[in-house]
Amino acid sequence: MLLKLDLLEQIKAGEVDLVFRRWSRPSVKPGGTLKTKVGLLAIGAITDMEPDDVSEADAQRAGFRDVADFRKWLDTMKPGHLFQRIEVSYLGETP
Repeated sequence: MLLKLDLLEQIKAGEVDLVFRRWSRPSVKPGGTLKTKVGLLAIGAITDMEPDDVSEADAQRAGFRDVADFRKWLDTMKPGHLFQRIEVSYLGETP
């Protein structure tokens, strides 16, 4: 899962704890970890959902101002048949 550096910094700072992905096949699993440029992330719950189900609260947890801002971002993403809500947290420096 590729995450932009500014988003990674927000996750590390505890400002973001949720990401959304649309893809053809998932690349992370619940309970797994992800090595990134800022350190190790923990992957929490992963929920299959539809983009229309994203709430204002979830959009804000993912670093968006609101659902409209989330939709603008979604329009820039590659197409995929699977849309997921993924909980993330910062674990620390990569060992």
